[in-house]
Amino acid sequence: MTAFKLKILHYVTVILFFLAYKTVAIQIHYKGDQVLSIIPETPSHAMYIKEICNDVQLDLWKPGYLEDLYPGREVHIRVPSSHLHDIKQNLLQKKISFSVLIDDVQKLIDEQFVVKPKDKRSLTSFQYTIYHPMNEIYDWMDKIKETHKELVSLHYLGSTYETRPIYYFKIGLPSNKKKKIIWMDCGIHAREWISVAYCQWFIGELLHNHNYNNVIKKALENMDFYIVPVLNIDGFVYSWTTDRLWRKSRSPHENGTCHGVDLNRNFHSKWCTIGASKDCSSNTFCGTGPASEPEVHALSQLVSSYKSDILCFLTMHSYGQLILLPYGYTKDPSINHAEKLSVGEIAASKIAETHGAHYRVGSASNILYFNSGSSRDWATDLGIPFSYTFELRDNGTYGFVLPEDQIQPTCEEATAAVLSIVNYLNEKHFNGASSGFSDTVWINLSFSIVIGTYYSLY
Repeated sequence: MTAFKLKILHYVTVILFFLAYKTVAIQIHYKGDQVLSIIPETPSHAMYIKEICNDVQLDLWKPGYLEDLYPGREVHIRVPSSHLHDIKQNLLQKKISFSVLIDDVQKLIDEQFVVKPKDKRSLTSFQYTIYHPMNEIYDWMDKIKETHKELVSLHYLGSTYETRPIYYFKIGLPSNKKKKIIWMDCGIHAREWISVAYCQWFIGELLHNHNYNNVIKKALENMDFYIVPVLNIDGFVYSWTTDRLWRKSRSPHENGTCHGVDLNRNFHSKWCTIGASKDCSSNTFCGTGPASEPEVHALSQLVSSYKSDILCFLTMHSYGQLILLPYGYTKDPSINHAEKLSVGEIAASKIAETHGAHYRVGSASNILYFNSGSSRDWATDLGIPFSYTFELRDNGTYGFVLPEDQIQPTCEEATAAVLSIVNYLNEKHFNGASSGFSDTVWINLSFSIVIGTYYSLY
């Protein structure tokens, strides 16, 4: 596809989204719905929670799959207002302890849709501390590409089911030598808006700090960052126009009776063998086959073509405050597990130093739940030496509806963690890599400081 055709496709998509966004209000409301934290203490408690989730079709936020619900494990469930009284009464009668995490889900959602003044004239006025719909993200991509031509190129990854173009940035300093790659993708689950905000923030961090931060400078000299700001664009758009809590993609199934696939269960890594569903109405629907979804197919094709050059594969999610290693489909450790674990623990320590947040580190099957078909595990099986899933803030106070005042601290601490991994790769693979990590990253977060100062004035 020629650059001209890509540009036309992009502008048509932006116009269509703008019209849809202006004419279609959020149709699904959650007024009075609450998110409960429940701790089953016995097998009968766990069985009851599973039964009500199935009978009433409750939205299970944590864990991601009913089979991973067991005694002693905290459960987060969104309960519709119409069932709230009865379910609370039943929990009390059965002496199952619970607390209210979110008192009114719709109230939190409404706060994210308050119209804010935005200056679209230049990139310098772009607001990294608010959530942006897809049309604004497309516009931001264009501005990044045009403003930072010495470092950035924008590439077409593929098309979504609804024919929206998926782009990725290639960011690095020009070099005559073949460079290694760090991969990062965001927005694989539609409702995880903080993931998308993080990719934008991190790109800004690379572009604004490369002249001041030795770790970033060395990384851009030796490696290229391939970053997909939003992978599940159809689902992300749907979360803005129709259902804020939508998770999956938007491809139709069973003659249109249900829509969407959990893209992070659609990869070639023990596809749909555990922790996934073949029921298309489930939030963990794995699709009709491995890489059946165009978004996953496009990502798989590109990453596979560069697999020998990719040092690290990062996929950003929410929530839970976790740094997950492979595997999710088995408790067997992956190759160089101890090394990956050590690097992950250093990343978690940098997070704690930044704002005091605690992130747990470990393989997904040990500290989260079993799941197959994840991109993290697929990348590992492909031979990529380091692969991590970041589950960003928070631990459940806000869950998938993280307020905008949490964007900056979340992005600052996650950037500290990612840069610690980048620093490790610099020192391991390249001569003359920076050893002054603590002196440069923690004192010289100039991009973060500028943003924080700017928005504290308004």
